[in-house]
Amino acid sequence: MKKLVVIALVLAVLAGGVFAAPKPVIGALIRNLDEQFVADYAANLKVLAAKAGVDLKLLDSRSDQATQLDQLNTLITQGVKFFVIVPNQTEATEQMAKAIQAVGGGAAFSNIQPSVAALKVGPNFFLASSPESVAGSIQADIIDNYFKKNPGKLAAGKTINALFLLGQLGHPAQKYRTEAVKAGLVAKGYKLNVIAEDTANWKPDEAQQKMDAWIAAYNGKFNIVITNNDGMALGAVESLLTAKYTKSDAADGTILKVPVLGVDATQVALKSMSEDKLYATVLQDSVGQSSTAFELALAMATGKYKPGFKAWGLSPETKPGSEAPANDAAVIGQCYLVPFKAVTKDNYKSFMTK
Repeated sequence: MKKLVVIALVLAVLAGGVFAAPKPVIGALIRNLDEQFVADYAANLKVLAAKAGVDLKLLDSRSDQATQLDQLNTLITQGVKFFVIVPNQTEATEQMAKAIQAVGGGAAFSNIQPSVAALKVGPNFFLASSPESVAGSIQADIIDNYFKKNPGKLAAGKTINALFLLGQLGHPAQKYRTEAVKAGLVAKGYKLNVIAEDTANWKPDEAQQKMDAWIAAYNGKFNIVITNNDGMALGAVESLLTAKYTKSDAADGTILKVPVLGVDATQVALKSMSEDKLYATVLQDSVGQSSTAFELALAMATGKYKPGFKAWGLSPETKPGSEAPANDAAVIGQCYLVPFKAVTKDNYKSFMTK
């Protein structure tokens, strides 16, 4: 009799193992892990997946949209239905959403905005990102505060002579951040003179090369360098340091002759601020964006999503804003906006990891 009981218990344990619920599977299609912000984003996804017991299939398309589409189709063929996607191009997101919808899945698009049409494919497609124009507006506020504290740094007639290092041209972050910082400065009463602007494609090395040429061409003719991300800002900083475009003190917050601003608040950027090199940046929250997107994908994968779902403590938007796709009332309930934050000498230490 005891043997029968033991056998029954063993069979029960085996059966429990055989019929245990499978791990949720989430695909993560990532634009380019060479970019620091995106690398930080992906690293947090891996941490979240490990904690939640999720089988995360993370793939890097290295900035190639055709590769990303192939990766999506491969994962769908393998049975993956739910995704976190950092797309290469907004224009491709509708096609991606339709492919996922065809297998009854869903996706949270993040960092790069999906199109309105992509979200209209179904209620199981989301924006989990940050409103890019806010980053530019915050940069304008930081610049305004700088010149109010250091009026002697302005050119005659309250003129800002700026160099602009831009991200990939046409990219939503490049477009909205640049337009907003320019508009913000003009609205604050400055005469904005763009000495030079060009893309450095988010990359430090391209920014450094561009800045090298500009220093040679415009030495003494610019009083600020404004960039669309920290990578390019740090490339500009390195160029200025190499050219000895520096001064003897950092009384205005930087040892460089002109302040350099970025966006992202990566740890390497914060370290540069601590050394009085980079003047300021704007937090684009890689943890916030990736956590919001992951929680949405996991909720769908486990059948727990319902309208009004809170992801990373955020509720979906209720009123249309100024940027697509969150400017369309038809999909506003599918949009989760992670806030940007100013990072200056007053608070940068609070964003540094130990």
